[in-house]
Formats: sequence, C-alpha cells, structure tokens
Amino acid sequence: MTDESLRATYRILDASANRALEGLRTMEEFARFGLNDGDLSGQLKSIRHAVTAAIERLPRELRLSARDTPGDVGTLIGEASEYHRATASDVVAAAASRTAQSLRVIEEYGKMIDPVMATEIERNRYRCYTAASQLELRMPAQRRRERLMTSLLYVLTDAGPDEPTFQATVTELYQGGADVVQLRDHKVDDRTLIARAMQGTQIAAQVGGLFIVNDRADIALAAGADGVHVGQDELPVSVARRILGPNRLIGLSTHSIQQAREARSSGADYIGCGPVFSGRTKSFDDYVGTDLLREVSKWSLGADRYPAFAIGGIEASNLDQVIEAGFRRIAVTGAVRDAADPAAAARELKQRLAR
Repeated sequence: MTDESLRATYRILDASANRALEGLRTMEEFARFGLNDGDLSGQLKSIRHAVTAAIERLPRELRLSARDTPGDVGTLIGEASEYHRATASDVVAAAASRTAQSLRVIEEYGKMIDPVMATEIERNRYRCYTAASQLELRMPAQRRRERLMTSLLYVLTDAGPDEPTFQATVTELYQGGADVVQLRDHKVDDRTLIARAMQGTQIAAQVGGLFIVNDRADIALAAGADGVHVGQDELPVSVARRILGPNRLIGLSTHSIQQAREARSSGADYIGCGPVFSGRTKSFDDYVGTDLLREVSKWSLGADRYPAFAIGGIEASNLDQVIEAGFRRIAVTGAVRDAADPAAAARELKQRLAR
C-alpha cells in the first residue's frame, strides 16, 4: 500500500469512527434520558466502549495526522433532510442508520490495516443492530406520548352514516384543532367499526394527530390506532395493555381522585375526569363538577405531569369554569358535533385552551 493510499484509508477510518461513536452516544442518551431504560442504555454504552477499544488498536498518531477536516469535500455536501428532525424518533432513526453504515465502513477498510480490529467491529456491528432495533421499536410509543403531552382538545365522534361522511368529519375535526379524535359508537357492527377505525387512523397519521378507539382494544390493535379508551366497568387497563402491547396509548375514565391515582398506577397513559356537567350525549346519576377538577389538577400538574382531560357537558359557555379549575385539556362531543360549524367550534375551544 502506498503512503497516499494508507493516508486515505486512515482518513476513512478516522471519519467513520467519529461518526459511529457519535451515533452510538446519540442513541444511548435517548435510551437513558428519554426512555429511562437502564438496560438498553447499558447495552449501547457497552457497544460504544467496545468500538472505542477496537479503534484504539489503530495508532492514534496516524489517525490524527490523516485527519483533514478543512480539506474534506464531504463537509460541503449536504441534503436538506440532514438539517431537519421533527421528533426524537427522527433523531434516533438517523443515528441508528449512521452508526450501522459507519461500522461497516470501519470493518471493511479495517481489514486492510488490522483484521483483529475489523473482526471486533463486525461483532459489535451485529450487537448494534439488535440494540438499535430495540430502541427504534420503542419510538412509536414515545411519539404518541410526546403528542399526547401537547394535546389540549379531544373530540369524540361516532361512525357516521357512511365512510365519506366519516372521513369528512374526522378531517374537519383535525383541521379545526382537535389533537385527539376518539371513535365511540356502540350501535354499529364490528365490520363497520374496524373500517372506520382504519380510516380514522390513516387520517390521523397524515395530519399528525392521535386516533383512539373507545372500549375495543381488539379493534384498536387491528386498525393500527394510537390506542384505546376504557371506562371503570370495561376492560381493565392491565388486560388492554396485554392486548395492545407497550407502544399504544390507554386512557381510562375516572370519577374521583382515588380512581385517578389508581389509573396512573395501573399504567393508563391518560385519564378522563368527569362527568363535570350534565351533557347532551350521556346521562349520569352524579356529576363531579369542578371540585374534582381542582383536586386532580393539583395532583396531576406536579413535576411529573400526567395528562388529564375534563369531560362531560363541556362547551363554550362553561369552559371558563373548567379553565379556572386548573384544566387546559378537555374532551367534548356535543359542543362540536351539534355546532352549525363543527370546525369553527373546535377552533374556538382550542384557541381558548391555548391562551
């Protein structure tokens, strides 16, 4: 190998080593601080240390002397997509791809310099595939929870008379500012329910919203929806979680502070609190009023915030009472469904919640 070829090889190895270690650290940090997953962050840290040890078999002086960042033509080449990351999921996916590619480059060019190092890199490349896939599989849940934490307006809707009407309704709700749309309809058959759930899930994915199915964890899973919402007399959260797995959301209706606390300990991702007022959709023997909202607000808005939506008879005329009780998240049906302009009604509610 000529001196020029050797220097080029070391430049490649040095640049790829930096990229691989940066990518590993990026994934490790999210596993540690984003997911609080000690096992997964430990795996990635172990791989990072092993890769570092393998690369240190190369004389550092030769690596550094071959480094020429100002003269690297690659620094002037970039795609627009490289400078945009919408979510943590995008960051992790990019880091996983960059790391895998860089490790393969080190392995191949390393065979020319140090076969032992190349073999060690190969072993850790496979370890990285496993750890990165575990991390990325956790990201759908993370995306949903990130979106949930920023959600203010949750709207319930039925299946509608036909698919075009349902599609128009759900699209209009999201356009009007709904963050979460729930399909709740106990009158239609399962085939209609699954068809509407799949349709709503697709629309939500296109606009970046969340789509939830009421009561039916099986339908939610089959449709690929973001989750299910259950009541106190319906499927227990633990059973819904066994059906849906860890990556989807589970909401639970609560009617007391004790139920709210139990919901969180059971693994529910969010709660509905109510019924606050007498509504147009369902009748109840008792209404919790704003007293429960104040109690839940003090409990749920601590350092570790827990999403809680006020529900039951909430509309523009009484929204101020809900806000004064400490709630900026609401779930509504009639206030939007029965409005002359549902999108405008949703927009007004959302604007007032966001103030």
